[in-house]
Amino acid sequence: MNIIVCGAGRVGYSIAKQLSAQSHSITIIDQSSEDIQKINESIDVKGIVGKATFPSVLEKAGAKEADMIIAVTKNDEVNMIVCQIAHSIFNVSKKIARIRAQDYLNPKYGKLFSKTELPVDVIISPEMEVAKSLQRKLEAPGTLDNVPFAKDKIKMLEISINKKCPLINIQLNKLTKMFPDLEANILGVIRNENFLILKKTDNMKLNDKAYVVINSSQLNRTLAAFGHEERIAKKILIIGGGNIGFNLAKNLEKSLEEVRIKIIEKNKERAELIASELENSIVINGDGLDEEVLKEANIEEIETVLALTNDDEDNVMACVLAEKFSSKKRTFALVNKSNYSLLQSSLKIDDLVDPRMITVSNILKHVHKGTIETVYSLLDGEYEFIEAEIIETSELINKKLKESNLPKEIRIGAILRKDDIIIPKSNFVFEKKDLVVFLTKRDQLSKVENLFRISSF
Repeated sequence: MNIIVCGAGRVGYSIAKQLSAQSHSITIIDQSSEDIQKINESIDVKGIVGKATFPSVLEKAGAKEADMIIAVTKNDEVNMIVCQIAHSIFNVSKKIARIRAQDYLNPKYGKLFSKTELPVDVIISPEMEVAKSLQRKLEAPGTLDNVPFAKDKIKMLEISINKKCPLINIQLNKLTKMFPDLEANILGVIRNENFLILKKTDNMKLNDKAYVVINSSQLNRTLAAFGHEERIAKKILIIGGGNIGFNLAKNLEKSLEEVRIKIIEKNKERAELIASELENSIVINGDGLDEEVLKEANIEEIETVLALTNDDEDNVMACVLAEKFSSKKRTFALVNKSNYSLLQSSLKIDDLVDPRMITVSNILKHVHKGTIETVYSLLDGEYEFIEAEIIETSELINKKLKESNLPKEIRIGAILRKDDIIIPKSNFVFEKKDLVVFLTKRDQLSKVENLFRISSF
């Protein structure tokens, strides 16, 4: 596809890099000549210096032939105007905009984004997506990630293999005999920073990060099998009452009624605003790096700390400080710079959350062809977990899994058929309307799209 990306920041760069690696034709626009030069030197895309809201610049970028435009500049209004121009002048069929301001996202003003008003086909709100991701992690303690697929009837779990895991060094085909009623499929692991697709004769090792597709109803049972029996935290401290912290608290008030939430927010006006919007959360105006403020929040009793300010260093330091009060706390730090991952274990931070990758994953699912829905990216898009529906023209229909000739880099995790969850064996037969959750390597995406047999998005 011909795709124009507007904005060469971290998100725009990541999108351009991943889509280029998938053999799409990518043009990226930004006003910064330095950013465009960096992109031209590092990835195979066409870079243009200019204002993406200028029709002449979009025309130079090939908007007349573009299949899609993705507007991820730092400015919401610019992103919206780009989509409007792409629609009105160049008739671009699919327009995606990153929009951060919560006022634009208020359902009350939903009519704003319609084909007759502001023709944005897909709105991506990074803050809301990050808040949802954090909520899922809190609802499944013991996981590093918890991603819903197939109407939330199937989940993909990222699980740390630690010393308590009884499954270490046991061949995967023996696990089925150990847990005959467990509907779970271990597809691969990250080991020494490399992803390995596991065969039935392989096993998991200490310090692996395992990726497991399960029946959602067996979440707790699956985690127990992996040696994780952590309970949902009842006392949570959020440091930073920005859009992410606020949305997370709001979501948790609805989904986990027994949880007690405290928020520390440095800005007095913001603290007063979110206090008036939240129902049960306690908001403290102060600095999350101030020990006296932490004591006021009863840090000793807190079970989980989430540092979600706009400053990476503050977030990392807040988690280190929380650890000082109690080593039993679970800590999350929001970080935009990837090099902090090198310090994670030495700083004893449980989870570093990268909003860029969450945003990119949400955008990529709208780029794939066919009936592809949820997408979850690993290792900067080298691998993806995908949900797709089998339609009547798919070559998979009525074929047994063992006869489907799937490349070894594509692994089927689970299938939703009507209301039934199926962990497939070799004699499983695909049917029309099956929702399939699977793992694929990036270089197999064209094969994946062909299997699900729709040539337009």
